[in-house]
Amino acid sequence: MSGDISVKKLALAFSLCAASMFAAEMKGTITDSKCGAAHADASEKSMKCSQACVKSGKAEAVLVSDGKVYKFSDASKVAEHVGHKVVVTGDVNGETITVASVKMDH
Repeated sequence: MSGDISVKKLALAFSLCAASMFAAEMKGTITDSKCGAAHADASEKSMKCSQACVKSGKAEAVLVSDGKVYKFSDASKVAEHVGHKVVVTGDVNGETITVASVKMDH
């Protein structure tokens, strides 16, 4: 009987983990963690500020999508797109994205 309960608990835990991580295609702006949504407009001023902060190491690249800020598991995959409006495809786990691909959103 206790074995059945453990299997059920394990199945529940697995399903909760699986639900919190899913593949997604997200549109937004890659900006910096210091200013976040303040640079989501992707204006030239915002782009220059975000790029300077990320390049200097003062802040990490993040994605602002629908007002929510997401971190990247490997920010080097999006480095050339800082300040741009993009479509990011990858796995989302909570507030972290594991990037599969990134392309400009025109």
